[in-house]
Order: sequence, then structure tokens, then C-alpha cells
Amino acid sequence: MFKILRHTTLGMLLLSIMPLTFWLSEWHWNPCKNDINLLWLFIIMQTVNSPWVILTNVLLSILMFKCLPSKANVLLILIFIINITIVAGQQIKSFIKYNTKEPRPYVIWLESNYGINSQKFYQLKIEERRKKIVDLNISNKTVPIWLKQHWIHETDFSFPSGHTIFVSSWALLVMYFLWPYRYYKTILIVLIWAYIIMASRLLFGMHWVQDLVVANILSWILVNLMIYSINYLILINRKQ
Repeated sequence: MFKILRHTTLGMLLLSIMPLTFWLSEWHWNPCKNDINLLWLFIIMQTVNSPWVILTNVLLSILMFKCLPSKANVLLILIFIINITIVAGQQIKSFIKYNTKEPRPYVIWLESNYGINSQKFYQLKIEERRKKIVDLNISNKTVPIWLKQHWIHETDFSFPSGHTIFVSSWALLVMYFLWPYRYYKTILIVLIWAYIIMASRLLFGMHWVQDLVVANILSWILVNLMIYSINYLILINRKQ
């Protein structure tokens, strides 16, 4: 039990380095200029946006299947449980979002600079919110076209970060299951990918730092529950 907690907690702390670095530096979000480096970040972020997130999830599932040295039927059950955990994380995220109703940073910025009332904005239906942003005469020099388009498609609430829950859950799972088999490069790549996704959510005005911190904690809880459940099932089967 404590071995599981030690490994997953270390992973969670590694993932928390990104948001805590922003917090300790007293960073405050402002719209990014049309920078090629930020555009690359945006492109990588698409791996967690619909519909590409489905492909990403499939590829990560295949990665786990290929790397773990167990029987195919056992691995298929494991992949199934992992995907239930991933879906559960998104459902929990949606429940919290619509009960906390935290505005996104870019909405607060639009309120300060373009006179949008954030409370009234979130009272509108999704299509009306999107139209509201489309109708704003935002200079392309202030906000790149690709970022404005992203805002148009993500007008829901901020807290917590669903993107972070997704990448953190997968990062923790990859670290926990693949570390004993010394897939260090694979773990590092997944960890860097998770860092990039988290950074992009902050840099593009989609989330506050606390959204990412709480998302990492939620991922840690979900992954621990999943691992304990699997170990419990294994223990029960051995006794039979």
C-alpha cells in the first residue's frame, strides 16, 4: 500500500512542478502575441482536444499493451480499467466545473478590455457565448486568430482543468506501470508532453494555476483508487 502511495505521490509532485513554477514566479496571464513557439505549443495541445484526444487515448492504450509483459487477456482488462478511470476523471471534472462556475482567465480579460460581463456571459447558452466572442473586434496583433478560434470552441468554466486531469492521469499510469520495466525514455517523453499541455493551458488563458494543481491531485486520487482496486481483485482471485 505505502509503496503504491510513494510511487504515485512522487509522480504527482513531479507533475506539480509546472503549475507551482508559474505560481512561485507570480506569473499573471496576458494574451500572447503571434509567436511561432506558442503556435507549436498550440499544435501539441491539439493531442488533448477533440477529436484528436480519442486517437491519443488509443495510442497510449496501445503503448501500455505493448510494453507490459503480461498475457493479452490480462492486459485487455487492465486497459479497460484504465480507460474507465480516464473517462471517470472527465465526468468528475464536468461535475465540479458546473458547480464551482469559475470563469476562465481569458473571459476575465475580455471583461476588463471589451466590456463583457462574465456572469452574464456564462448565463448564455454555449452557441450564444461563441457568437459573443466571434462578434468581438479583437485585433489579430493582440490575440492570434488560432487562439481566438480556440476560445470560441471552449467557453465553459475553468476549474478544474480537464486537459490536465487527462495528461496527469496517463503520466501517473505510465510512470507507475512502466518504471519497473525501465522504460525511462518513454516515461520522460510522456512527462514532457504533460508539462507542455499544462503550460499551454496557462499560456493561452484557459486556466488558472489552481485549476492545474487541483487537477493533478484529482488524477492522483483516481489513479491510486484504480491501482488499489486492481490489487484487491488480484488478491481475491489468489484466495479462490
